[in-house]
Amino acid sequence: MKGHLESPPTARLERLVEDYRQWLVTERSLATTTVRYYVTGARLFLCEFGDRDLQSLSLADVTGFVVRQCPRRSVGNAKNLATSVRSLLGYLYVQGLTDRQLASGVPTPSGPHAGNLPRGLPAGEVAALVAASSKDTTPKGRRDHAMVVMLARLGLRAAEVAALRLDDLDWRAGEIVIRGKGDRVERLPLPVDVGQALVAYLRQGRPSSSCRALFVRTNRPWEALSPSSVGGVVHRACVGAGVTPVGAHRLRHSAATAMLRAGASLEEVAQVLRQRSTQVTAVYAKVDFVALRTLALPWPGGRP
Repeated sequence: MKGHLESPPTARLERLVEDYRQWLVTERSLATTTVRYYVTGARLFLCEFGDRDLQSLSLADVTGFVVRQCPRRSVGNAKNLATSVRSLLGYLYVQGLTDRQLASGVPTPSGPHAGNLPRGLPAGEVAALVAASSKDTTPKGRRDHAMVVMLARLGLRAAEVAALRLDDLDWRAGEIVIRGKGDRVERLPLPVDVGQALVAYLRQGRPSSSCRALFVRTNRPWEALSPSSVGGVVHRACVGAGVTPVGAHRLRHSAATAMLRAGASLEEVAQVLRQRSTQVTAVYAKVDFVALRTLALPWPGGRP
């Protein structure tokens, strides 16, 4: 005799998804946006299999799901879905809800050859951006110049620049605190030119305000800039320098490729960009064609 009626499939599904979400937050400590797309992918995967016993899932089921879903998505969205499914399957295995580790059955979606190469700006265009932004000595100009120099030299994300606070500057140690993805807090050396641009902004550009954000609006209310506003600063700098307008992230790519071409190792670039794995950073090596030429074998029958 059953002690109670079983919950309908939808209720069980939502309970499982919520347990998974809590695990991502408490055990994995993932950022809110990351948790959101992981949960979205998990719900899509679980809904497709409905009321099936999770123990009956096979590698063919997993592969088939990804193969069916990916053609209707962009390469980036397809990769995000595959990542979220791998995470879910790992969770199900750890929790004992499946007795097989099925994450290995999730294929990695790919786009056209070299379609995902990071596109950095040529060194000359980056220098032109920095030089053009330095010509405006108004309070707004000094603020924008400091942001452009910081983006170009440190490879920060727009959201990281927007999140900076006055307390993040350690002048004695010559360091700056960066709040990155996944709520990671790290310290980076403060290059001399970045420090000089910040000093000029703080002394002659930033309004006197109780707001503790480093970069604030130039008009009342004096509050922190948004990441999109940081992107707008880069766009205006491009126009002023006569460079085709790009987003702030292109300066991050430019900083990475410049470091590699200057002789930095992938480990050093990963440390500056605050990337957890050099496998992520390794994609930048693909665009260093000068260095890659030294690895190419001579064409058979060609001149030595």
